Amino acid sequence: MTGPLLRHRPHGIEHPYATSLDQRVPVLPLAGMAVLLGVEADASVVAVSCEWVPAPAGTDPSPPLALDLAPRSASAADAAALAGGEGHLAAAQAASLGGEGGWAVTSPPVDGVVAYRFTARTQDGREETTPWFEVRPARWVARVPDGLTVAFSGGGDRVVPGSVEWLVTDRGVERARFALALAPGDHVVGFGERYDHLDQAGRRLDAVVFEQYKSQGTHGRTYLPMPFAHVVASDGSSWGFHVRTSRRTWYDVGATDPTRLVVEVAVGGSAAERVELDLHEGSPTEVLRRFLDVVGRAEELPAWVFRLWASGNEWNTQELVTTRMDSHRDLGIPVGVVVIEAWSDEEGIMLLRDARYRPRPDGSPFVLDDFEFPADGAWPDPRGMVDDLHARGIKVVLWQIPLLKTAASEDGLHEQVLAEGVAMVAGDHAVREADGTPYLNRGWWFPKSLMPDLSVQRTRDWWTAKRDYLVRDLDIDGFKTDGGEHAWGHDLRYADGRRGDEGNNLFPVHYARAFGDLLRKHGKAPVTFSRSGFAGSQPHGLFWAGDEDSTWEAFRSSVTAGLTAASCGIVYWGWDLAGFSGPVPDAELYLRAAGASAFMPVMQYHSEFNHHQRPLRDRTPWYVAEVTGDDRVVPVFRRFAVLREALVEHLAAEAAVTVATDRPLMRPLFFDHPSLPAVWEHPRQWMLGADLLVSPVLEPGAEAWPTWLPPGTWVDVWTGAAHEAGADGLVATRPVPLDEVPVWCRVEAWPGLSAVFAAARDVTDPDEG
Repeated sequence: MTGPLLRHRPHGIEHPYATSLDQRVPVLPLAGMAVLLGVEADASVVAVSCEWVPAPAGTDPSPPLALDLAPRSASAADAAALAGGEGHLAAAQAASLGGEGGWAVTSPPVDGVVAYRFTARTQDGREETTPWFEVRPARWVARVPDGLTVAFSGGGDRVVPGSVEWLVTDRGVERARFALALAPGDHVVGFGERYDHLDQAGRRLDAVVFEQYKSQGTHGRTYLPMPFAHVVASDGSSWGFHVRTSRRTWYDVGATDPTRLVVEVAVGGSAAERVELDLHEGSPTEVLRRFLDVVGRAEELPAWVFRLWASGNEWNTQELVTTRMDSHRDLGIPVGVVVIEAWSDEEGIMLLRDARYRPRPDGSPFVLDDFEFPADGAWPDPRGMVDDLHARGIKVVLWQIPLLKTAASEDGLHEQVLAEGVAMVAGDHAVREADGTPYLNRGWWFPKSLMPDLSVQRTRDWWTAKRDYLVRDLDIDGFKTDGGEHAWGHDLRYADGRRGDEGNNLFPVHYARAFGDLLRKHGKAPVTFSRSGFAGSQPHGLFWAGDEDSTWEAFRSSVTAGLTAASCGIVYWGWDLAGFSGPVPDAELYLRAAGASAFMPVMQYHSEFNHHQRPLRDRTPWYVAEVTGDDRVVPVFRRFAVLREALVEHLAAEAAVTVATDRPLMRPLFFDHPSLPAVWEHPRQWMLGADLLVSPVLEPGAEAWPTWLPPGTWVDVWTGAAHEAGADGLVATRPVPLDEVPVWCRVEAWPGLSAVFAAARDVTDPDEG
């Protein structure tokens, strides 16, 4: 570290799942609890001591207690909290907490207000003492002390009598907790997009927007949490709840006591706090409808969003993008959308890489005519490229991230991005720290970058005006609104009046909204493609499940993510089929994933950046075929892509019904059959709209696959054979060759859909046609 010899921040960097070396742990101790006091020290420091005064500094005549700190490194548990496995971003993630230079000591029990400070000594005898810090212990109480006021509203008789408690200090109220009654056999689904289980009964989890780089299902974390869930009883009755808050919440879903769902809610820490709880009775669809009445619902998007999306992070030149789309054409694999991630300089994410222009010191927006594009550059004719893609029927989506690099984050930045940073700060467009200084991203991706304060319209307009030319002049069709999880800090300041503890979870909502509004401004549909969000994200575009490896485990957890997101009102959802990170998947995983994705709201493939090293990591079907040596890959993928193309109008019509009725498009079976136990035994099946039942093959080596058919008559879409399922449903097992995914159609709808599947069965190689 540079500057002072010591750094201590009671809250540390505020990583929600790990502690930094300069942190107090816990930040808010319960009365009688000891705390770990940590500092980061310069390498010249040889000793660190702490003065501990059991009263506000200067008010107690007794001498302070002296504590000696010992050297400390980042813990293995904290390193595990950041583990993302192999990948081009893994090293940056693992290093984000720091490793060496830490010192720590455990305090005596904290029974009242305590002041403490640290002194460092160097080998050459220099000393430095920090300012005083205070720690104020908290207590859980059912009745708050005089001088504090609280209010709890909602819940009715679902709230367990006497369960409402408040976590208080001598200054204010920090949290609330209460219990909702659970009955034996209750299933609990929701809490936003969840990767580990459809049914969270018997588990503990929380709701905070967080970027977990891969392995989300293992860690139980999510980009897209919500303080909302369904509770479905064994008799099929259901209800749901929504904690009306944008702050962090925690849930013990019958893990400690199976008769109680305990909810803990962060509040504002002031002397007057309240908690609002909505209880919704009715069927799962009715519960979801009432939730969406509060937070907003999806709008109908154009049919082209249901076509195949294609991208690769290394498609970073016009030649590469054009070549990839040529291959789609030549191989007869229909594609509807290309996502170009690596189009920009990746400093301000607003200028095409290699463009020549006269810098604008005031940070004012550019128009396309301000740029010259070298013939030997990455994008020699970007407008011509977009026009060509449009002529082929392919829409163009550009990548974004809501950060701006600074001199603090990286050396050698170009003049324009530095001018943009000056303009952002001078115009009061940046999220700020509590002391008024601009917030610099504490996360591991784009560290120390500025973040625009998108909580207010003036900054949303200012930020998106710099991208106006991309839509107006280049005719771009949408934006991949990546990131959005970079706001760490309880006391950040937003222009809408919120602090970080209340505003951080809302950042990705504002972010997608800003780019949707930019597209609307130019007469385009608001097609944004986000991975992060919160309650209130439902009206803002499409979503995908984020970064994941190419493994069967990730395949299974991504399916669960889609079903839980749908249960919370996310309509347009997909994933990077077969994963985007690591070595190219084998043919079986790739094709099983492609088959499943053909029956999800969004079908797309994507691959991460790997410095163009061989072997490449492209997820194009022809490259997977090349790497695996499996000549089935291209024809089978073609078959699924052609089938998907044939389903587009059907999916668009079903999405319109979803928007009108709130019946999820990718629908877990409990929505339609809440009283049947079998739905919980088949948690990764879903209905796609009203008539198609999808049961993806999720294990390697499968030759046959079971599907639970709900009551009614169902037609196997590949054979036309009908199966009658009685009142309890029926488990039907069928062979599963690689070019078939178990999908069943309601017999009533089969006459209208049979032609779609017949077209897929008749697909031929274009060279043979």
